[in-house]
Amino acid sequence: MIEADGWYLVRVKASHHQFKHLTKKGLVTVKHPQKDIPLPTLKSIKKQAGL
Repeated sequence: MIEADGWYLVRVKASHHQFKHLTKKGLVTVKHPQKDIPLPTLKSIKKQAGL
């Protein structure tokens, strides 16, 4: 989802993957692997990624 918007993986700590974007500020952290992401968490990820 966020990789399609230009976010790329910069580091992995345990089960947390952190993504960075070339033009957008900040990092987006996504817990992985997880089959189903709860809706509030998904909304938070989208908000952080500017989607």
